[in-house]
Amino acid sequence: MSKTRYVDIPSTMQVIGSIYINPSLLDNNKYTFVEEDFTEEFHRILFGSIYNLHITGVENITIDTIDDYLSSREKKYAIFKVNNGREYLTKLKDTTRITGFDYYYNRMKKMTLLRMYNEVAGMDLSYLYDKDNILDVKKKQKQEDWLDNHSLNQIAAEIDKVINKVKYKYVGNSDEAFVHAGADIDDLIDQLMEYPEIGVPLYGPIINNITKGARLGKLYLRSAATGVGKTRSMIADCCNIGCDKLYSNKHQKWMKNGVKEPCVFVTTEQQIDEIQTMMLAFLSGVE
Repeated sequence: MSKTRYVDIPSTMQVIGSIYINPSLLDNNKYTFVEEDFTEEFHRILFGSIYNLHITGVENITIDTIDDYLSSREKKYAIFKVNNGREYLTKLKDTTRITGFDYYYNRMKKMTLLRMYNEVAGMDLSYLYDKDNILDVKKKQKQEDWLDNHSLNQIAAEIDKVINKVKYKYVGNSDEAFVHAGADIDDLIDQLMEYPEIGVPLYGPIINNITKGARLGKLYLRSAATGVGKTRSMIADCCNIGCDKLYSNKHQKWMKNGVKEPCVFVTTEQQIDEIQTMMLAFLSGVE
């Protein structure tokens, strides 16, 4: 099975061209790159040169700066010259459509994902995307549409379903154990009497009475209609756990709030400034 089965060279070229024209794309945390994204040594050399020049502070990356950078690296420079690097970069600059960078970037990353499942895990993914199919036009278009309309996480999840099916069929629940509900119950009671299971306080006396705080190893799931306040209550918990002082409107001063613990809030829909505004309001006692 070909190691370059899942490769889209035009997308790779567009990505390199976009970064060559606008190296500041490398500063955007939205985009990440690994060596495996580039299957051709020549492409790795071009990307690596632009990347290294950019992080060293070179503001205007040109063909000459890339040529100078590689000239002191004999093996890489030889590959650059064999592939007519200077002419290649000139053509790349003229043909790159930088406005389509997101599409080409995602396309390249999807190929990397498929390629790694293929090469590292040895999986045949032709049922999802058959790069070698040139006869069944309808199937090819259907697979192309599927690839374009699914994110990296969705593609990985689809592949993992196949892996999990094998696991569940041949591993099953072999690790599960069955015990009587009253087994060693006296020891458990004694243990809880000596070491009560109490977690870091959440925000509000009612929720703490119900949960005994944020206990280790426990998952708390809040369910409510849109607009009821799920996000705000979770932000309150996050600030309450992570901050050792809160402003008290009653006392008109900052009050101690116990011991602060590391806490992270993961947002999926709200903008960062929206989350920050709610946090500021909670901490400073603003309605």
